[in-house]
Amino acid sequence: MKKYIFTFCFCLLTFWGFSQKENEVKGKLVDSLTAEPLSFATLRLESKKQSNVVKGQIADEKGKFEFVGLKDDKYVIRIEYVGYKTKYVEISYEKINSQLDLGTISLAPINQLLESVIVSGFKPNVIATLEKQVFKAEQFEVAKGGTASDILRNVPSIMVNAEGELSMRGSKGFLILINGKPTQVDATTILTQIPANTIDRIELITAPSAKYDADGKAGIINIVTKKGSNDGWSLTSNLQYGLPRIKQYENTTEPSRYGLDLSTSYRKGNWDISTSFNYLKNDIAGRREGDVNTTINRIYTSFPSEGERSFKRDNYGFRTSLIYTPSSNDDLTMGIYLGERDQYRTADIHYNNTKYDLSTNSIIGRSNYFNSNLVLKSGSFRVYNLDYLHRFNDKSSLSISGLYEYAMIDGYTKNRNLNEKNYADTLQYTLNTGQNPLDAYRFKIDYEKTLGIGKLSMGYQYRNQIQKGIFNYFEKSGNYSPLVYNPSFSAFIEVLNRIHGLYVQYAGSYKKIEFSSGLRYENAFRKFQANKSISPAILDLSNLFPSANVMYNFKEDVRFKLAYSRRVQRSTNNELNPYPEREHSETLEQGDPNIKPEFVGIIETGVTKDFKKGSLYINLYSQQIDNIVNRVNSVYNDTILNRIYTNAGQASLLGSEIGLTLNPVKKLKIFIGGNIYSLKINGGIFNNSVVVNSTGSVYSINSNISYQINPTLSTQFNLSYLSAKNTAQGVDSRFYQPNFSIKKTLLENKLFFTLQWQNAALGNMKVNEQSITTFGSNFYTTTNYIQERNIILLNLSYNFRSSEKKAKLPSSEFGEKEF
Repeated sequence: MKKYIFTFCFCLLTFWGFSQKENEVKGKLVDSLTAEPLSFATLRLESKKQSNVVKGQIADEKGKFEFVGLKDDKYVIRIEYVGYKTKYVEISYEKINSQLDLGTISLAPINQLLESVIVSGFKPNVIATLEKQVFKAEQFEVAKGGTASDILRNVPSIMVNAEGELSMRGSKGFLILINGKPTQVDATTILTQIPANTIDRIELITAPSAKYDADGKAGIINIVTKKGSNDGWSLTSNLQYGLPRIKQYENTTEPSRYGLDLSTSYRKGNWDISTSFNYLKNDIAGRREGDVNTTINRIYTSFPSEGERSFKRDNYGFRTSLIYTPSSNDDLTMGIYLGERDQYRTADIHYNNTKYDLSTNSIIGRSNYFNSNLVLKSGSFRVYNLDYLHRFNDKSSLSISGLYEYAMIDGYTKNRNLNEKNYADTLQYTLNTGQNPLDAYRFKIDYEKTLGIGKLSMGYQYRNQIQKGIFNYFEKSGNYSPLVYNPSFSAFIEVLNRIHGLYVQYAGSYKKIEFSSGLRYENAFRKFQANKSISPAILDLSNLFPSANVMYNFKEDVRFKLAYSRRVQRSTNNELNPYPEREHSETLEQGDPNIKPEFVGIIETGVTKDFKKGSLYINLYSQQIDNIVNRVNSVYNDTILNRIYTNAGQASLLGSEIGLTLNPVKKLKIFIGGNIYSLKINGGIFNNSVVVNSTGSVYSINSNISYQINPTLSTQFNLSYLSAKNTAQGVDSRFYQPNFSIKKTLLENKLFFTLQWQNAALGNMKVNEQSITTFGSNFYTTTNYIQERNIILLNLSYNFRSSEKKAKLPSSEFGEKEF
């Protein structure tokens, strides 16, 4: 470890010494229609005398670039960006002096050649760069008034199931970034906290470089928020209201749907303040149909069930960011994030139990009962961050950032088995309570310097998280017996996670080639300790995470890429906790404190083609996964299954994804995305007593059709479809969601009215419905989740003064991962 730190410090001091005044040319690249910065565009400085490339450069995330150390000569800057016309800027040697600022340089999109000053065309759906694919959020009108989850479910390679859980290329393990900042939060939680109305674009980084955290076995999703104003005030607001449900699901209460999000920013002189607030009430009605059977000592027990399964969900969020720029070389950013989330899940289920003696083929018992199950998951998050950036005269930079988070994550599960004919008669009652306060912080330092044909980056990161859990299990039988504390299922636990990370990376371009290559080292220490344990469970790992990306530009409109990245998926505290929780009448759930992280090697290749009326990209990818984690079942007793998280062995995944954008006529735009992969899992569970050998193919389709009826009226249809998927013990059925929307623009594009029809079902279509099936040698379980269809939402949005600078609002760093 000391060797790595010494090497890092030596390199840092060495390159710091390069700081000196040099001749330079700088500028900023923007979209000619929107004036938005073109992040990570490729620039080549060519000598007109020698007709060769002198330097290569990649613009930063703000579209800024600079060439330093220039000699007297005549130059041409060649600027390329996927989806845009190549631009050439000539510079004569007479203009080269100590500082030459070319100002703002505009690039015209290939598919947006204007014939008048009125913009009536569509923007490209997808822009591909060396490391990422970029999707504009505004193209998904069906997500208006919703959250980041509603946008992501329309993006190729992102899949969603009936539980609302997102997966990327078949995996739930991916890292979330907010404006480029690592968050390591649980995807379902953080994405429901970000209003769709505040998002500018979604960036998929499927083979991340060493500069990023190694977390997230499937890659990274970077959510870029809309930008604040150049000067003065800007305001964006959205109101949402959901009409009463159309179909009755025999639920005890009616679902409510309404929300508000408001974003403001103010910039004056050296100060930039951004604030956002959001509240979303997003209930959903539904049903559950299940069938379970177990076999113990030749006694076969069948207990089919049916009843309500609904959700009541409230999300609150407040974010504020203050940026102070005392000079052109310094930025100081302070941020606060306050979040609250409550989710009640009601499962009122009728059970019909029958026991058979397989030796005599006779019925030996029957019982019917009603199970009232209520689960509360509540989270309160407090995050504070402070960042400092300094730019040196040689255009190198040093950034230092720190973050602290305190969170309280708690809840309960009330599980009551009641007399079918008299709900006041309690047959059995179990109560689980849990509190998870945590303290966490992160410190990070990064240094970057332009060197040769590219940019050298290096940095160090320290992360520390301590979470203490108090889990109590109470139970009773009969109406008049008291609740009794069960020490076997109760515990006080403490989990410590500490990670040191070092990285070095070099990225640049030469002629038609763009590239990046890097290496990341991480030492990860994890300790799990419970009041009952004789000794703590400790995991101490040191790993290297190499990465390499290369893109070759055949022509202006054809690009080929090849990439490799090694990643890790660490377990959450829920997956580590070995003490059972009674999730349902028939389910106990627990984790494993000795569970190992998943490690994955990603290889990816792809091609991008732009043409006059559209664009196309095709990617092929492979993942080799060690220690794959699955949630599996075993028999606890005749009417209860034990659901645990465990390592299930090795897995291999081979897949392909495609995205096609077509603009066949002026007012019509079609986007079709698809992903297909083959998943193989080989290994064993329950100490290898059960062999796992699962193979299957999975595919998903995301389509988006937009039609501009007139300049102020447009409509959109969207369909997301996920095929059946194999798991370590069974299969998840297909799942699909069609959506319609129509938008009316008023007050010179300041006011927008949107009508949405979500989960649209025509006739008996099984929309928003999915079956989960698992089985073993002595059990079988299948559950069909039927969630609400035909949801009608009204949205009213108002924009005052278009924004132009990214609002770097903070987000939860650790706590929401455990929600």
